[in-house]
Amino acid sequence: MSVQGVIKPDSMGRVRREISIQRLLEWAFADECAQVDFEDPGRLVQGYWPTGNAYRMAQRGVLGCRIDGGGRSDPDPDADLVASAVATLPESCGGRRMAVAMAEYARARRAPDCMADARIECVVTDWTSNRYGRRAKTERIGTETEVRGKRRVSVPVLICPISFSPTQAQIGAARRAYLAWYGALLELRGTFQAHQNLSRWKVTSAMPVMRPWKREGAKRS
Repeated sequence: MSVQGVIKPDSMGRVRREISIQRLLEWAFADECAQVDFEDPGRLVQGYWPTGNAYRMAQRGVLGCRIDGGGRSDPDPDADLVASAVATLPESCGGRRMAVAMAEYARARRAPDCMADARIECVVTDWTSNRYGRRAKTERIGTETEVRGKRRVSVPVLICPISFSPTQAQIGAARRAYLAWYGALLELRGTFQAHQNLSRWKVTSAMPVMRPWKREGAKRS
């Protein structure tokens, strides 16, 4: 998946590509394999902890050398800044739990499942099969009296247990989770637009659809 956007020099003369906040997270976590690190190094840089390789690179500069080891290249410094910002999401945006979830969604290059096309359906709870075929399983809940000819007989009262799937609670929970993720994206977008500290990227205002389960026709009606 390409993440390149329009190349425009900023006010400081830096040439940076435009990118949406969602695509930026996918680049950092899926392409650059950045990691969310909750370690607290003890100081803040522009609103979030300089954890990860960006912080380690600064320390190498102080030492004047690089420690040998490892079997793969480090993520891009911009990717580390992204991971650091995600790791320090405020509790009002979900905190650490949301940070982990956002990293997982970004690695999978997808958004949370908001059950946009979910429809509540009545389904049979259980089935039974015999030589005559398959049919819904029934349960006896009592008896009733019927008149058959000149006789009164007791006959069983049977019901077919049903359930509704998915439930309204499940759909509501999925959509609340999506809106929480959307709110966290807004928080991160504002962070990078305010600090302008990425060397390769300029975060645009583009966002995913806020409520994918809403239909245009429903808005106009």
